[in-house]
Amino acid sequence: MSENILFDVLQAVALFFLNPLFIVVLIIAVALGYFRVKRERRSFKVRLLPGLTELKQLLSESWLYALVLSIVISGAGLLVDPGWLVLFTMAALVGLVSFYYKIASPIYFVAVAFFALYVMGEYASAFTFRGWSPGQVDLLGELAITIPVIAGLLLVAEGLLIGRYATKYASPFLLETKRGLRAAVFKVKRLWLLPIVFVIPGDMISAYVPYWPQFTLGGNAFSFIPIPVIIGFSQVARSMYPDVLFPKIGRAVGWTGIAVICLGLAAMWQPILGWAALVIGVGCRAIISIVASLRERKGGFIAAPHPEGVMIAGILPNSPGEKMGLIAGECIRTVNGIQVNNEKELYDAIQINAAHCRMQVIDRNGEVRLMQQVIYRHDHHRLGLLVVR
Repeated sequence: MSENILFDVLQAVALFFLNPLFIVVLIIAVALGYFRVKRERRSFKVRLLPGLTELKQLLSESWLYALVLSIVISGAGLLVDPGWLVLFTMAALVGLVSFYYKIASPIYFVAVAFFALYVMGEYASAFTFRGWSPGQVDLLGELAITIPVIAGLLLVAEGLLIGRYATKYASPFLLETKRGLRAAVFKVKRLWLLPIVFVIPGDMISAYVPYWPQFTLGGNAFSFIPIPVIIGFSQVARSMYPDVLFPKIGRAVGWTGIAVICLGLAAMWQPILGWAALVIGVGCRAIISIVASLRERKGGFIAAPHPEGVMIAGILPNSPGEKMGLIAGECIRTVNGIQVNNEKELYDAIQINAAHCRMQVIDRNGEVRLMQQVIYRHDHHRLGLLVVR
């Protein structure tokens, strides 16, 4: 008996890791890092972060959110339909392979799966698979509450992830302006993986895997099933700095999630409000992306060449420049007492004093401050600065 239980547990774990969505997201995370590094080297001859950064951060930043969501969803008894889970995973897979991560918000996948289930119930109600049929799903019952609430929870998690981590991995690259100059813009294209445990009613899972985690309440059987949930985010910042723009987007997405949760709970009295919650959630999330993109496209380049010095586009991690507190968007006016106007003059001035570097910097607010840093033999000879040139 114990051997059978162990075998089924291992089988359950293997099924999770062999989920096509899980495998594809690993491959694409590597590809995102590869293309980011190529873009950075094309602009600056050096990459800002290692190519496997996206893969390493895929789960490390989101596992706590996944744990909290799993506890909330399971503890509150937010039941979902197994057919909806399959459609949800399929929608996420399509969004993932599209590489267009403005549509990789989980609210889109949740809504597509929900309304696809409705269409199947209307036009393919006779379809059956291992005892499941779309004609048996009541979308004006409990699912009208639980699915919008789950969608809202996922939106809140998305907003928190964007606000906390998107800025950290903003990748600068150079773009030609209308005047023929080169200015820096900042692009983020991130994926987060959340292994979330969902609860489905009935004993469909245990019928095929006898020792799959299951419990009974009031004579009804329930099963736990872990699903890899994907959250994607893509945005280019050029008229606002990433540390200003992305937290704003994150807050807007988070508040949208709270509104969806409230409407989903109101569906306990009027089920159609659950449908409205999904539609409003999709609409608001799309508006947030569209408004941010249009504003950035129409705005000017905030990290453009500066007449008084050299504009910083990025700082290599753990470099002397980072230790000095330099940030993207600041302008270096003098180095070691020498006025600098371009990249060559900047690096020539740095070499004048190979042991100690003193800079006069114009910050984002136009104020001048003095900075200095001891340079050690193993440090980056260019202070780790990526500059607009």
